[in-house]
Amino acid sequence: MGGCASKDAKQPKEDELGKSETMVDAAVLEKLEGGFQKLKSSDSKSLLNKYLSQETFDNLKTKKTSFGSTLLDVVQSGFENHDSGVGLYAPDAEAYTVFADLFDPVIEDYHFGFKKTDKHPPKNWGDVNVFGNLDPNNEFVVSTRVRCGRSMEGYPFNPCLTEEQYKEMEEKVSSTLSGLEGELKGTFYPLTGMSKDVQQKLIDDHFLFKEGDRFLQAANACRFWPSGRGIFHNDAKTFLVWCNEEDHLRIISMQMGGDLGEVYRRLVTAVNDIEKRVPFSHNDRLGFLTFCPTNLGTTVRASVHIKVPKLAANKAKLEEVAAKYNLQVRGTRGEHTEAEGGVYDISNKRRMGLTEFDAVKEMYDGIAEIIKIEKEL
Repeated sequence: MGGCASKDAKQPKEDELGKSETMVDAAVLEKLEGGFQKLKSSDSKSLLNKYLSQETFDNLKTKKTSFGSTLLDVVQSGFENHDSGVGLYAPDAEAYTVFADLFDPVIEDYHFGFKKTDKHPPKNWGDVNVFGNLDPNNEFVVSTRVRCGRSMEGYPFNPCLTEEQYKEMEEKVSSTLSGLEGELKGTFYPLTGMSKDVQQKLIDDHFLFKEGDRFLQAANACRFWPSGRGIFHNDAKTFLVWCNEEDHLRIISMQMGGDLGEVYRRLVTAVNDIEKRVPFSHNDRLGFLTFCPTNLGTTVRASVHIKVPKLAANKAKLEEVAAKYNLQVRGTRGEHTEAEGGVYDISNKRRMGLTEFDAVKEMYDGIAEIIKIEKEL
C-alpha cells in the first residue's frame, strides 16, 4: 500500500523537508524496486514505462511530500496494470512538484508538447454567448455534455485522505450545493445509506458512478468506500456534481440534443457559483490540479454523442477531421468501447496550454465540420 501519512502527522517545516524526504521506509523501497524491475521487463506501452528511467527512479525513490506521499503512491497503479495508457496519479497537489522529473515529461507527451517551461493560461470562460446549437434539427447529435474536475484546497487527493476527511469534504460539498438556486437547484444523495431504489434509478439515468475501476483501485483511490461519496443533481437532471469519485468534484452539465451554448452557460454559472464558496487547488504553471495528470489545466472535457453513419463507414476520414481539431473519438460508452448503432463519443483532447473557452471552441468547430462533411457525403 502507499505511504501517505495520516492527517494528524505533523507537517514538516521548510528546513525539515530535506530530512523528511529520506525517511521512506524499507518496505516501500522494496515494493518500488520490485515493481520497477517488473515494469521494465514488461512490454508496457504506458507513459510511466516510457519516462521512468533508472536515473529518474533513483532520484525520486527516497522523496516524500509533506503529506507523506512517496513515489510508490504515484506509480502503484501503473506498476500493477501494465496495460495502462498513462500509469501514474498524483496522491496530493505537492506531488506534481516533488516528483516533477517524472510528471513533467508525461504531461508534455500527453498534452501536445506542454513543456516544463510552459505556463498554463489563467482561467477564462470567454464570451459564453458565442456557442449556439450545433444541430438545430436534431439529425446527428444525440446529447451534449461539458464537465470539469476540481480539487478542494487544503486536502490531499484520494490515496492520502482519511475517512474523517472524506466525510468532512462531503459535508462541505453538500451544504455548498444546497445553496444553489434557479435551474441549478437540486438534491444531494450520499452514497452511504442510499436505498436500493434510489441507487437503481440513478444507475438507470447513467448518473451514478460505480466503485472505482481496477486502475483507481490500484492507485489506492477507493478506500473507505462509500464514505464521503455522493452525487448531486438538479431537478431537470441537466446538471450534476460527483463528490469524491476520482476527483474531489466533477461538475457536469448535459442535455439531449446539440445545444452546446446552453450546456456551456449552465456549467460556467455553476462553477463560478461553487468557486465563491469553496476554494479550489490551483497551480500557476499547471492550472487546476487533479488526481490524474491527463485532466490538469482547464480540466474541461466537452463531448457529444453523435450519429454519423456515412463518416463512420470511412473511419480514416473521421479520424482525419478529428485530428485536425484535436478531438478524441471514442466508442459510445467511452474509452475501449465500440460505437453502438454508429454513435460515437467525440470530445476535445487538449486541456492544457489553452483557455477553457478555447478548449470548448475546438470541440464546437470540429463537430460543426464533421456534421458539414456528413451532410455532403
